[in-house]
Amino acid sequence: MSINAKAAPVSFRNVTKVYGKDVVAVDDINLEIEAGKLVTLLGPSGCGKTTTLRMIAGLEIASKGSIFIGDQDVTLLPATDRDVSMVFQSYALFPHMSVMENVSYGLTFSGFDKSETKDRAQQGLDLVGLKGFGDRLPSELSGGQQQRVAVARALVLEPQVLLFDEPLSNLDAKLRRQVREDIRDIQQNLGLTVVYVTHDQEEALAVSDEIVVMRNAGIAQVGAPRDLYDAPADRFVADFIGEANILPCDITDVQGDLASIRIGDLSHSLAARGLTVGPANLAVRPTRFKLGSAEGLKMQVVKATYVGSRMEYTLDASFGQVFVVSENVDAPLSAGDAVTVGLDQIGPVLLPAG
Repeated sequence: MSINAKAAPVSFRNVTKVYGKDVVAVDDINLEIEAGKLVTLLGPSGCGKTTTLRMIAGLEIASKGSIFIGDQDVTLLPATDRDVSMVFQSYALFPHMSVMENVSYGLTFSGFDKSETKDRAQQGLDLVGLKGFGDRLPSELSGGQQQRVAVARALVLEPQVLLFDEPLSNLDAKLRRQVREDIRDIQQNLGLTVVYVTHDQEEALAVSDEIVVMRNAGIAQVGAPRDLYDAPADRFVADFIGEANILPCDITDVQGDLASIRIGDLSHSLAARGLTVGPANLAVRPTRFKLGSAEGLKMQVVKATYVGSRMEYTLDASFGQVFVVSENVDAPLSAGDAVTVGLDQIGPVLLPAG
């Protein structure tokens, strides 16, 4: 992927956003977004991700700190003076205008003549796979097609930064998968700087070069999708990036970077991650358990659910319940079965206690 000539980095420097006297939506964040990368702001409702996106767009103005797009300080600039485009959750298409007119709308205010406006709009529709749809009305399109029109309308303006605010939340599961792949392909092929907001962990993992996990108006962790999934910084990130079982354990010994731990009758060795001897937590993804292991923890199946390509189990252990996924659908366990559960050698991650 080559970086688009217009793509620009985004920098947040000690940025705070306060509503009223004391409602802190974003609290003193520092963030660097590289040009030509797709960076996702991920977190639960109320964590500050949408406010952060809107401050890049100029729809909200920072209370403190500075925001740069490229070398320009845009902190106090209105939205109309920023070279950004935004794709909204609601599509925001004009129902009385054709697809071509919707895509051309922003161009008519940008100084292009009619011929160039039409050419650019047609190129935008081609990019999103809607060649030949220009004469249709939005009501004649599916939800996924309408979202593509919204993307095309933003792309034709060739912004320094393209922003997406929960763009797939109105689509069904199959369409979400298709449209997120389309967005990722377009971003990579054009080398765009994209900032993308979602609360959907799978969506974030699928489209991002980097994920910014937000919590309580701040940043919990920043990293590549696999880094966050395999090495979460704390319990919140472990549980929010994919599902994680949090098991209490004891670190019995640390030799260099390797820790020995104990959970009930089970012993295991793994990366110490800077922790020392004493109580800790172990984050284990549902796919990282070994059912029917020769040695391990004694558990009982509480619930067994067949979901086609896998079995999902809720198991009772001495320390509480765990959620386990198995691809063995041909010889499933049943509720009430006793099972010995071990741990994969790679996958479980140590976290601080508490």
